[in-house]
Amino acid sequence: MLNSLKGLWVTFRTTLRRPITAQYPNEHMPVQDRYMGFPALTWDSGVGEPYCVACMVCIRECPTQCMSATMMDNPNHAKGVSSRRKMVESFEINFTRCIICGICVDVCNFDAIEMSHEHELSSYTRNQRRTPLPLLLEMGRRYQTETNWQPPSKRISGRTPVQVANSTPSDNPQVSDGSVSSGGEEAEVAP
Repeated sequence: MLNSLKGLWVTFRTTLRRPITAQYPNEHMPVQDRYMGFPALTWDSGVGEPYCVACMVCIRECPTQCMSATMMDNPNHAKGVSSRRKMVESFEINFTRCIICGICVDVCNFDAIEMSHEHELSSYTRNQRRTPLPLLLEMGRRYQTETNWQPPSKRISGRTPVQVANSTPSDNPQVSDGSVSSGGEEAEVAP
């Protein structure tokens, strides 16, 4: 009898709580900043072209081989507008095969692919999730505006990559006069 009353008390107490469940099709829970959705291609708005140069590193490293791409000569490079000699002509990701592991983002040397916040990409047919270049760029632009995304090469403590490459050891408080400070201990750096 006492256990039944305890059970009734738990039920009564929880009925007075505010519900935490979102009514999904009508309400959406906020996506966290570090959420990894499907990969998307980023857009260089300064030049007006994708960051991707179709170097194929992400395609070679993908464990599910869900990507394909082709490259072409960059017409903006011939005009002197862009520093990229090559650019992506076509890029496709099959999201039904993608396991959202993030390896493609880790191996990209050009900040061209990011894990977006896109997660509601269901379809009724099996091959409908083969996403071409224009949709990947649209997903990337949406991700860039939502998160105020900047390429990691421009995020390095507010300095440009040229400033980082030309910095001297005195610019870095951890390194001075050939020794590295690590937790209060001085260690000599080999020349």
